[in-house]
Amino acid sequence: MVTAGGHRFSVRLAAITVVLCCSLVGAAIARAASDYPVIYNFPAAIAIGDTVRPTPLGANDWTCRPSGAHPDPVVLVPALGGDIGSEWQAASPLLANHGYCVFAFDYKDEGHAHLPTVANDLAAFVDKVLAATGASKVDIVGHSQGGMLPRYYLKFLGGADKVRVLVGITPINHGTTLAGIGTLLASTPATSSLLISQCPACADDVAGSPFMQQLNAGGDTVPGVRYTVIGTRYEDVVTPYQSVFLNGPRVTNILLQDKCRTDFIDHPSANYDSIALHEMLNALDPAHATPPTCTVVLAGVGG
Repeated sequence: MVTAGGHRFSVRLAAITVVLCCSLVGAAIARAASDYPVIYNFPAAIAIGDTVRPTPLGANDWTCRPSGAHPDPVVLVPALGGDIGSEWQAASPLLANHGYCVFAFDYKDEGHAHLPTVANDLAAFVDKVLAATGASKVDIVGHSQGGMLPRYYLKFLGGADKVRVLVGITPINHGTTLAGIGTLLASTPATSSLLISQCPACADDVAGSPFMQQLNAGGDTVPGVRYTVIGTRYEDVVTPYQSVFLNGPRVTNILLQDKCRTDFIDHPSANYDSIALHEMLNALDPAHATPPTCTVVLAGVGG
């Protein structure tokens, strides 16, 4: 999520205050069908991830064995600048409550490295998940950069043989201009070198970058993998919003406002949108798909 540095920093500061307010946090927690609370409120979730729950509920239980109903473990991949605590306080417990083994990949010290390096780390993590669970394939769910990065793994690192489904929530599939700022920085050798030196992943995420050209050359998809892309009309990172969507066989592109016109969710908080996460569950288990419940969802809040 290339633009998220300033946005996420300000949200984190506000969120630390939010977590001190028991009533607000309590109101943000909704009981799911099983054991774990699912937090659909974006600021409250960040606060909890930064303080008491750096690993979200349901994630990274290396003793988990997939069920017959859900034989593929789910690997969660965060946005640029995100971590598993801030990104997955809703998706991880929701998936676990539905019977999935859930594993959250964290960028850690290489979070801003060139994306092929990070994709190699993701490949090693998937192998670790497969070895621990005995599964033959995983499903991947990613947000922002995390929804696009696995495509490099699928295309260039042998991931197509190990992944059944890729679900991208507002993924940077064709790059971002950062409202023109990213394109401007990448337009001259001096500013491009500065961007690369400070944040190689940011440079890779810019529309038209060598990485993006390599990723999308020859088509958006690879054979054997099923893709679902979930986007929002109120996209404030990946512009135009239509660029999140993929072209190719076995692709389902979902615009949230086609499901619910009163969903005003934006890019940073889309992974806390209850409608987006409902469509995530549908994508992972289409045989039991159900329509989402349409509610009013405000940008930056989730719900």
